[in-house]
Amino acid sequence: MAWAILFVAGLFEVAWAIGLKYTDGFTRLIPSALTLAAMAVSVVMLALALRTLPVGTGYAVWTGIGTIGTALLGVALFGEPATALRLGCIGLIVAGIVGLKLAA
Repeated sequence: MAWAILFVAGLFEVAWAIGLKYTDGFTRLIPSALTLAAMAVSVVMLALALRTLPVGTGYAVWTGIGTIGTALLGVALFGEPATALRLGCIGLIVAGIVGLKLAA
């Protein structure tokens, strides 16, 4: 169950990271409120997952999910480059997350 909670926490990390782009420096009320809510949910869920998962593993997986999701949505939503090197590096992060899951 902790892994599922951690995964959802990572998705909320993606939501707040992407939400930052829409807040316009926290000058837009609705995007800012949604981004702050996603931040809170993400951190609370991370804390719940860390009740049973090792902190190093949990935090690394949480940030990895956030990094992968944010990078991919940056490509899809904002036209950021999807070079082979960039996608390969994202693949390495995925491999690291899988490795941490297998080692836990």
